[in-house]
Amino acid sequence: MSVTIYKSDEGAAVVRRQYQEVLDDWPVSAQQVRVPTREGETFVLVSGPPDAPPLVLLHGSGANASMWREDITSWAGHFRTYAVDIVGEPGLSAPSRPALNSEAPARWLDDVLDGLGLENVPVVAASLGCWFAVDYAIRRPARVTRLALLCPGGLGRQRTGRILRALLVRPFGRWGVRRSVRSLTGLDSPRDEAVLESVMLTFAHFRPRREQLPIFPDEALRGLAIPVQVTVGARDAMFDSRETARRVRHCLPHAEVHVLPGTGHAVLGRTDSVLGFLRN
Repeated sequence: MSVTIYKSDEGAAVVRRQYQEVLDDWPVSAQQVRVPTREGETFVLVSGPPDAPPLVLLHGSGANASMWREDITSWAGHFRTYAVDIVGEPGLSAPSRPALNSEAPARWLDDVLDGLGLENVPVVAASLGCWFAVDYAIRRPARVTRLALLCPGGLGRQRTGRILRALLVRPFGRWGVRRSVRSLTGLDSPRDEAVLESVMLTFAHFRPRREQLPIFPDEALRGLAIPVQVTVGARDAMFDSRETARRVRHCLPHAEVHVLPGTGHAVLGRTDSVLGFLRN
């Protein structure tokens, strides 16, 4: 379903211009690929040696492939990385938003992998991207070999109350927006300033999905026989990270679970941990 994902055409241009600046300064050699799918054209940023094993990257809500900029040099040294812009998000893919309570997201990923010539792949994902990755692994178990999930959606309760409280300060101008974004993401360190500014610019113009992410039932999670790594922030304002960790340990006793004290929803700086898991 095609939707209006930006508040204005001018705002869309601002967000795309910011993204293009990152793509122009991508730290490794990259190929920009556009894959036709039943949800519309999907943009994929491809890096790494052509003969290396594949690795698919799925970003979070309100993001695009640029979120992997700090990780890509390391990962592309070992893998042929495919950073996919999820449809309906502020990247360069179609504005379509496939219904989450249906086969549509999995069919979209079928088209993406088929279009890239990939049979089965490990996936690294964040937040909303984790939901797409887990849903796909459940529905297409033969096509996903390994999952590295950062602040995953769909495993623990979504904290709608906290989100609403954070949004209450938005009418107070830039100060309110800044405080809201800090609260929701946990980006409250001086080293996070550039990421915070980028997120603020995007959400000044972008309309995110409003529906709650469906929670995967225990039975479905138990069916995941592949290696899984889950990393959550103990102070995540968007998802109940304690419940996420508990459910993963209960349903997937073979999984590797990391709970990061003092960390919010934005789980950054996990390059080496994820690479170690992928190469194990």
